[in-house]
Amino acid sequence: MTAPRTSAEIRRAFLEFFEENRHRVVPSSPLPNHENPTLLFTNAGMNQFADVFLGKEKRDYSRAASSQKCMRIQGKQNDLENVGPSPRHQTFFEMLGNFSFGDYFKEQAIDYAWTFLTSVLKLDPARLWATIYLDDDEADQYWRKYLPAERVLRFGKEENFWEMGETGPCGPCSEVHYYLGPLEEQAADGVNRDDDYLELWNLVFMQFERDEDGTLHPLPRPSIDTGMGLERMTMVMQGHESNYETDLFKPLLDRVQVLLGHTDEEARANYVAYRVIADHGRAATFLIGDGALPGNVGEGYVVRMIIRRAARFGRKIGFHEPFLAEIADVLADTMGDVYPELRRHLAHIKLVLSREEERFNRTLDAALARLEDLLDGLGRRGLSSIDGETAFTLYATYGLPLEITRDVAQERGFQVDEAGFEAAREAHARASGDGGFGQYRVDADVYGRLLDGLVRQGRLPASGVDHDPYSGASMESEILAILSGNEPRERLVAGDVAEVVTLATPFYVEAGGEVSDTGFIHGEAADGRFRVEDVRRPAPGLIVHVGRLDSGALSVGETVRLQVDDERRSAIRRNHTATHILHRELRHRLGAHVTQAGSLVAPDRLRFDFTHSGPLDDDELRGLERQINRTILHDLSVEVRHMKQQEAIAAGAMALFGEKYGDIVRTIQIQPPASANNGEPYSFELCGGLHVAHTGEIGSFHVTSEEAVAAGVRRIEAVTGLGAQSYVQERLGSLQAVARRLNAPVQDVEERLEGILDEKRALEKELDGIRLRLLQAQLTGLASQVTDVAGVRLITAVVHDADIDGLRQVADWVRDRDLADVALLATVYDGRPLMVAMVQRPLVARGLHAGHIVREAAALVGGGGGGRPEMAQAGGKDASQLALALAAVPGLVRTSLRPA
Repeated sequence: MTAPRTSAEIRRAFLEFFEENRHRVVPSSPLPNHENPTLLFTNAGMNQFADVFLGKEKRDYSRAASSQKCMRIQGKQNDLENVGPSPRHQTFFEMLGNFSFGDYFKEQAIDYAWTFLTSVLKLDPARLWATIYLDDDEADQYWRKYLPAERVLRFGKEENFWEMGETGPCGPCSEVHYYLGPLEEQAADGVNRDDDYLELWNLVFMQFERDEDGTLHPLPRPSIDTGMGLERMTMVMQGHESNYETDLFKPLLDRVQVLLGHTDEEARANYVAYRVIADHGRAATFLIGDGALPGNVGEGYVVRMIIRRAARFGRKIGFHEPFLAEIADVLADTMGDVYPELRRHLAHIKLVLSREEERFNRTLDAALARLEDLLDGLGRRGLSSIDGETAFTLYATYGLPLEITRDVAQERGFQVDEAGFEAAREAHARASGDGGFGQYRVDADVYGRLLDGLVRQGRLPASGVDHDPYSGASMESEILAILSGNEPRERLVAGDVAEVVTLATPFYVEAGGEVSDTGFIHGEAADGRFRVEDVRRPAPGLIVHVGRLDSGALSVGETVRLQVDDERRSAIRRNHTATHILHRELRHRLGAHVTQAGSLVAPDRLRFDFTHSGPLDDDELRGLERQINRTILHDLSVEVRHMKQQEAIAAGAMALFGEKYGDIVRTIQIQPPASANNGEPYSFELCGGLHVAHTGEIGSFHVTSEEAVAAGVRRIEAVTGLGAQSYVQERLGSLQAVARRLNAPVQDVEERLEGILDEKRALEKELDGIRLRLLQAQLTGLASQVTDVAGVRLITAVVHDADIDGLRQVADWVRDRDLADVALLATVYDGRPLMVAMVQRPLVARGLHAGHIVREAAALVGGGGGGRPEMAQAGGKDASQLALALAAVPGLVRTSLRPA
């Protein structure tokens, strides 16, 4: 059997090898990492198994293998400037990994690695080296089955000891390196130092748990976590010196070359830009395919930044129109079999990419011109760094990400104060109210310690709190713990704000857009009544009820009754099922490209974000509303079924962008009306939320708004049930009030209102004519105010009864009738001074600039402005200084005027 050569063959061979060795092949997690607040993106294959390694989650298998989509672009892994110049740096990559959860350990992990590398990939054993941790004699012993002692090298903690964090699981690791150079020249001192020794595979032996004082405790069930980069392995198997020469990137680079019409020599000369476009286009395509969208913070900032950085490099080598959608097309063709979301969401991906490029292109020239001006000014002053506040202003005003500012600055030998940029961004976020915390907040470490303590004491099973919101709105349970602030409490008294942990709970925890339940916890011992205002899952297996004790007292160990506000929950159920109906009707009416991009299911309203390029007009919204209400009235059955994830997807179930699903999924099927003859469900989605039993319980549905929220994403807000009834009553009440004001029957309101608007338009037209004649009447007076300044005819005057449009009109008359060479006209409108400056074209060549004149004059009235050399405008705050501003104009003209 020949060795696999293509990237697809290598990926398949890896997964098949481990499947044959009793590993469950698990699909890749989405790139956006919503499970771990410290990670924006999935950056390793083990991320989706973190809770399994910690013992907080159980799977029905003890061995797994995956090909995981990864992004490394934050913190210490943010070496973006190396993407392009370096042959082996990418932001997005695939990590092949095999995992053992307390099953096999070091010996078998090493056996598997050696067998796969030498028997399946058929790599030359003479080129392989292994590194191990300093005191890991066990790993040394197992490697010596395959390698001579001189090719098993020991390194310290930095190279060969893995830690999840300051506390928690950790252990030594062993890395497999492959030598790329001439065999006779390889030597031990090149490993971990020379680029010819390529790290291929990292085997992590998770055998300890580090406690808070740094002590290592052996884990009762040591585990294995490995990771091998597909890009590097493909490079080795295809005999290249760069990842970008492999079949993972070559089709992307070829498409760029075709689009630009470059020769091979031109493509080689611009290799950095080509690589950045290929890498960033690939990363952006996969991110958007997993539900991420361009934005200003978090994952959105990264998506926007890499699209814009690719666009800027594209501009440098000849692109002037959006082009990244072409990259997405290639990826859908070459990788769509492995990652079907690329094909499933291709239309959406291409739309988002193109829209973001278009937005950036509109400001790119102005942004780069402004940046070049700044760099020129710094150079003249002998400075070498852009301060952080200025870098942030470039982003906030022109949409220029820090990374692009840094690229351009470095190309010209300047640095950027990146710490200052982050400080300015944080200050802006605080000022705008972003990133704030509620009144009640507990340090995240407290939750981990609490959960571990409850499990160790046997008060809570390893699986965590028994959470069942589906069986009813009430149950009895025991209080296991109380937190108030960062401290555990044994007892609460009236007025205390706290978090209460019980052994079991019927409260729904916010997920999938559906808000948490509210309600009460009642205790009999001291007549305690705890008002539950929120329910959270701060750690897997732990659920806390957040609220305040209204009366009595509650104590740890007490048996209590948990009671959900069932009327509120019923309203939430109605709105949730309505979102499924809405989703189905949008896809039916607008096309299969429509997918859910976010939602909010609250008791008073629902909000549904979906992928679509344009707004829905009134007729489309009315038709949508009518059909949804027909579906509601059909009183269709809503059924819950648990299925294997792959079976559900294969049967047509809709999965949400970027959501993480387990092997067994909960599905919501709305059955078809009796008149349907195809037997397929009306709606079929993966969903863990609460729903009505029949659509008739929803009552009615009304759209309250439809708008754009991002490039290629629309938002519909709607109400159902009692909320819909209140909405209709309010609107009818408003209509009846308007009818009374117009003294017309309700059915004649529109006709009566149109008549009034016609009268208004006629009066406005007549008034405009009067204003125009009043302005024209002032021209004679203006002509008499011409003064001579160094041979230039200048008018400075106040125009009465004018707004800014009127001032521009008068300035146009002065220019067209050649009443003056230069004019600065002012007025006071709504208490504020306004100005317009005009310069005849021949005088622009002599140094006069309307924008400069009006800006200097406006500064004297506490304002600013600017514009073109021939016409500009400004505004101010202090009308009392208007005469002073006009008096300054002759001096401005005199000092700016160059000889003819």
